[in-house]
Amino acid sequence: MHPEWSEKNKTMQSLLKKATFDRGIGALLDLRRTLIDQMLQWRSTLAEGEFALMPFPGDAGYHSKTVAYSIWHIMRIEDIVVQTLILDREEVFFSGAYQEKTASPLITTGNELAGEEIAAFSRALRIDGLYDYARAVRESTDAWLRSMDSGMLKRRFSEADKERIRRLGVVSPDEKAAWLVDYWGGKDVAGLIRMPLSRHWIMHVEAAERIIGKINAIVQPRQF
Repeated sequence: MHPEWSEKNKTMQSLLKKATFDRGIGALLDLRRTLIDQMLQWRSTLAEGEFALMPFPGDAGYHSKTVAYSIWHIMRIEDIVVQTLILDREEVFFSGAYQEKTASPLITTGNELAGEEIAAFSRALRIDGLYDYARAVRESTDAWLRSMDSGMLKRRFSEADKERIRRLGVVSPDEKAAWLVDYWGGKDVAGLIRMPLSRHWIMHVEAAERIIGKINAIVQPRQF
C-alpha cells in the first residue's frame, strides 16, 4: 500500500471510536481528499481514450481493469452503501440523472463484468460525466460524515435494509456480484467506513495508478 495513504488509513482507524470520534472523521476526510485529488490528476494526464485501456488484461487483481471502470466501481459502491443501505434515501446516481450524464449502460457496481466486457463498458462512458458523478458522490458522503455522531458507529443492518439494495437492481444477481449485499449488510457503520469508504478507495486508486504507469510507458505521444 502507498506509504502515505497507508499511514493516513491507520491513523483514521485508530481514532474512529467514541473518545476520538471527531478526530477520526477529520482523518477520514483528509484521506478521502488525498485520494480524490489523485483521481482528479488523471483527468489532465490521460487522453480520453486512455481511460478505457486495459494494459494488464490477463492478470488477476484490480489492475486488470481500466481507469474508467475503477472510478465507476468506487463511486457506485459508495453511493449504494451510503444512500441506500445506511441512509435509506435516493442514490446520487438517480437523483442527479447520472446514468444519462455518464452514458452508462449499467446501473450496477460492475462486479459482474470481466475482460472485454470491462473495456467495452469503459469505452461507453462519458468521462466528464463520470467525474461529475465522482465529485457528487464524494461531496454527499463527506457531508453525511460531517453530520454523523459516534452513536451511529455500531448501527447494524437488517434483512429489510439489504432487500432495498436487491429491489433497486443496483447489484447484479450474478455470482461475482450478488455476495456484496450480504457482505455490506453484515457490517456495522464503522465497518462500512473502513470498507468501502476508505480502504476500498485506496485499493482501486493504487490499481489505477499501476494501470496509468503502464499506459505512460506504451502510449506516446499524446493528443489532448
